[in-house]
Amino acid sequence: MWQIAVRIYRFYRDGFRQMTVGRTLWLLVLLKLFILFAILRLFFFPDVLNRFPSEEERNDFVLEQLTTLPND
Repeated sequence: MWQIAVRIYRFYRDGFRQMTVGRTLWLLVLLKLFILFAILRLFFFPDVLNRFPSEEERNDFVLEQLTTLPND
């Protein structure tokens, strides 16, 4: 079992060492993930439940939001 894990590790290690364009692409992927999860979360997904001091009030708010119909 360990031999298979070592072979897989060496395969990826050697592949990442020989990359040229791939490093730039990985950098772009990581930058995009950072933008999606860090920056957009701050602006578009505010923490609404922080304004309630107790857990019971938070639960009531969530229950009300899930069970009431939106106004048309």
